[in-house]
Amino acid sequence: MKIVKKISSILVAMSLLLGSNSFAADKFPSKYVEMTVLFGGTAKSVGQLVAKGLEKNLGATVVPVSRPGGGGAVGYKYIQSRPASGYDIVWNSNSVSTTFHGGKVPFNFKTFAPIAAMSIEVPVLAVKAGSFKDINELAAYAKKNPGKLKVGISGKGAFTHLTSAIIFDALGVKVNYISYGKGKAPTELLAGRIDAAVQWPGQFRSFDKAGQLKMLAATSPKRIASDPGVPTMQELGYKKVDVTMWRGLAAKKGTPKDHIKAIEAAAKTYASSPEFIAASKKIGFEINYLDSKAFGKKIAADDKKIGQLMKNLGLKK
Repeated sequence: MKIVKKISSILVAMSLLLGSNSFAADKFPSKYVEMTVLFGGTAKSVGQLVAKGLEKNLGATVVPVSRPGGGGAVGYKYIQSRPASGYDIVWNSNSVSTTFHGGKVPFNFKTFAPIAAMSIEVPVLAVKAGSFKDINELAAYAKKNPGKLKVGISGKGAFTHLTSAIIFDALGVKVNYISYGKGKAPTELLAGRIDAAVQWPGQFRSFDKAGQLKMLAATSPKRIASDPGVPTMQELGYKKVDVTMWRGLAAKKGTPKDHIKAIEAAAKTYASSPEFIAASKKIGFEINYLDSKAFGKKIAADDKKIGQLMKNLGLKK
């Protein structure tokens, strides 16, 4: 009887020990989290800030790793190939739709689990100073010279291409799109290789202040807080132009819900922090936190719009 009781005690102890180890193994995060960043420029700057903010509120190291290429395709393919654990996340954007509809990846946004939206960036249209005083003069020139206006884009089917198409379609003009590859929009404009370009205001701001470039219009319904002097397309009479780039966090579909919730909570805390608010004003982006459910709805709605637009432009694969 004593032997049976002793064996029972040992089994109970082992059960408790194994249970304890199992709990420890399931605790999230128990190691560092790697965040794939798809682009450079403002996307990279804000992404690095978010990584630091998550690290502070998540209680684990968050390492931002740049994986650019293919308009986001390289990074999305990497995340899709990783385990659905929450230890590999991506700083994603509308590019999750442009890469799919453009045929650069064989999977769509449903391959990823939304975590939280963090920010919105507004594209602006810029020209070389002294070339066009405003959007009306630009439109008048383009109408008189169909296909002659050279508009720089990051690449065929890229977000800047789609935004440009929306702008010039609203203006009712035909233009010549030119991919400037690894070049920068300001450099191409100043060199005269392109006549106009759509990019994030952070790329143009210093040149605009120096009187070298001129930002003609923003594509958001309201003026950008960091650049209040730039009118919106809607203000200028083009009511249908409403284009913004959201950025947020996502993981591979199938990631445990409690892992998603842990990162979501850390993101929410950082989104309202003084540090992030100050950075938004300095860099020039709008804070727009959405929880995983609301973010998922936003992605799905935008995917439908982007798919239709790319189809209309003959870019849908």
